[in-house]
Amino acid sequence: MKLCGLTGGVGMGKSTAASFLEARGFRVVETDGLARELVQPGRPALAEIQQVFGNDIVSPEGSLRREELANIVFSDAALRAKLETILHPRIRERWLALVETWRRENVPAVVVVIPLLFETGAESHFDKILCVACSENARHERLLKRGWTPPQIQNRIAAQMPVREKMSRADFVIWSEGDLENHSRQVDCILAALAA
Repeated sequence: MKLCGLTGGVGMGKSTAASFLEARGFRVVETDGLARELVQPGRPALAEIQQVFGNDIVSPEGSLRREELANIVFSDAALRAKLETILHPRIRERWLALVETWRRENVPAVVVVIPLLFETGAESHFDKILCVACSENARHERLLKRGWTPPQIQNRIAAQMPVREKMSRADFVIWSEGDLENHSRQVDCILAALAA
């Protein structure tokens, strides 16, 4: 099995790159999706988060108020670290189990999308690491289109390793500006290099 990690800064096009890889036969694990599953009502991680952050971050229906929690943790590094100690080990356990299942099923290629791949020290698990990047202006525009405010954007960016460092540590970089055809061609070039 060829096991690749996919990372990059917030708003830089990781999901698009992952969809191109999936279309070319990769099985894809999105760790953001695993995180969302872990905080569903009734799950132990949600109970632990509620214990640390208080009842206000859970709605009357029992679901996580994601925006409320994000506002707290992206303005306080110590609280963000507490959240990460609850979620990151569980997320890693889930994607490693999925990868192991696919390995037993002889799946040829898997990509795990981990925004904080280097920050969480996950690089040793992968054969190759791909980093998706774009200019700061393009990223800012994309995040504004998501409805984020400039302070929210700054807080999210500040919470991650600088993208230049991620690029320098990755085996391949996908530059996600330009049209989707350009993005797709870069993915094909990387796949050709992986197959060589």
